[in-house]
Amino acid sequence: MQNVAHINESESEKIQWVTLTTVTLFHVMALVALFYFSWSNLLAALVTWWIAGSWGIGMGYHRLLTHRGFKAPKWLEYFLSFCGTLGLQSGAINWVTTHRLHHAFTETDEDPHSPHNGTYWAHMGWIFRGKAQNQDEATQLRYAPDLMKDKVHVWMSNYYWVTPIVAAVILYYIGGFSMVLWGVFLRQVIGWHSTWLVNSATHLWGSRRFETRDDSRNNGLIAALTFGEGWHNNHHAHPRSAKHGLTWYEFDVNWLQIKFLEKIGLVSDVYGYEIEKQVQAEPFQEAA
Repeated sequence: MQNVAHINESESEKIQWVTLTTVTLFHVMALVALFYFSWSNLLAALVTWWIAGSWGIGMGYHRLLTHRGFKAPKWLEYFLSFCGTLGLQSGAINWVTTHRLHHAFTETDEDPHSPHNGTYWAHMGWIFRGKAQNQDEATQLRYAPDLMKDKVHVWMSNYYWVTPIVAAVILYYIGGFSMVLWGVFLRQVIGWHSTWLVNSATHLWGSRRFETRDDSRNNGLIAALTFGEGWHNNHHAHPRSAKHGLTWYEFDVNWLQIKFLEKIGLVSDVYGYEIEKQVQAEPFQEAA
């Protein structure tokens, strides 16, 4: 059976004009935002960055939905997914499908953003050509069947682009257009590049604790920008672990928040790999 993740030559050359136009516009508006600094605008950017990047992408899309590193009641799962839509990185189903493909075919031709195809491609070039994160239904059914069965996730994935518009309206009424520039456009561009650095830089620069079959690396700077997602070698070695920072100096904000939710009884079955319990090196498998 032909792998449904395979894309033919014509598909791989297809330019995603909507994505290219949107990303270009956001970068232009982010530059404009720099001329309208205020402390209230900065606060709006930081708060929305935290909600979208940490609660939404890191904890929701990645550690909960993609790898099921912990269990959450449906209302909380939906809330974190809703926060993820603010990050404008596609809906949860496409995001999860793409990331599971990355783990299943890391650094091969089937990897959606393999650094072996060039640093620019791994960082952002991959979203402008081919399928990018516009996965077809067959691929979604194969790699994200759990989410495809959930009507709420399907609905949120179809209308993920509405959330930033709603946020823009709210910010406009709070602080005017300059707050929209900071809380939507500038914040969004910073959030995009932070996530893309995990795809590119953490497969090129950093330290390696585990001898995985890929070139994944731990990078503290990127971990700081992504609330803990930059401890990428740890993650590829133990993908289901909701704990990415494995030592005291590998600060992992997303893990601390998950543990807090566990402590107050909102999440359960939290799996965090403990390096102290490692007896000896073991063969690692990339898992989705």
